[in-house]
Amino acid sequence: MGIKLSIENMTKSFDNNKVLEDLSFQVHEGEFVSIVGPSGSGKSTLFHLIGGLYTPDSGEIQMDGKRINGQRGSISYTPQSPSLLPWRTVLDNVLLGGEIIGKKSEIEALQMIERAGLKGYEQAYPNELSGGMKQRVSFIRSLLSPQSLICLDEPFSALDEFTRLEMQNWLLSIWEQDKRSILLVTHNIEEALYLSDRIIVLSDKPAKIKKEFTIPFPRPRLESIVLSEEFLQWKKKIYNEIRSY
Repeated sequence: MGIKLSIENMTKSFDNNKVLEDLSFQVHEGEFVSIVGPSGSGKSTLFHLIGGLYTPDSGEIQMDGKRINGQRGSISYTPQSPSLLPWRTVLDNVLLGGEIIGKKSEIEALQMIERAGLKGYEQAYPNELSGGMKQRVSFIRSLLSPQSLICLDEPFSALDEFTRLEMQNWLLSIWEQDKRSILLVTHNIEEALYLSDRIIVLSDKPAKIKKEFTIPFPRPRLESIVLSEEFLQWKKKIYNEIRSY
């Protein structure tokens, strides 16, 4: 697999408060990578740097071998809340990414909406949707955006447990067909284990990479795996790594 995203020796501070220190990792083509760590360890700051909202103090961010420090528009980003535009319908919301660059495909959007179980809601507005439905629309918007790396910032955190698992299964089913590179930030170890090929554990601030785990569970993932003894052992291993400062 080729390298999609490469972070090399990246450091970032705010007002002499060092948030990230000498951070280096890679995400490969078609790989699903999760980042976990203590609260306040700079996980969201990392996304802002990759997305070009911040510029690193030192180090380099490369996408497909090209330096993108401080450049916006290189990633597709799904935030914690769906952030749908309330005056746009479901269809118009999912077409937004392509519309911005002048390449929108209504046929593909309608197909994706149907695959998401939202057929019949194309002309509905966000205030007519449940939380899970809004998050599906937000995902479709990311998937229809032209960027080849999708960054997910705790997208399931506001959902109840059963809706969250349903959304995780839906995301995996869509991703298995699309196989774009995904970088997920989450506080939920089970979520990271269930979804990921690889998990990166950050230390407390200033955040460094403490450990990387390659997850051995085969794909497609079966929901029953979360109840297995092997899954529990992996959860303990990652939990202990996060808790050991």
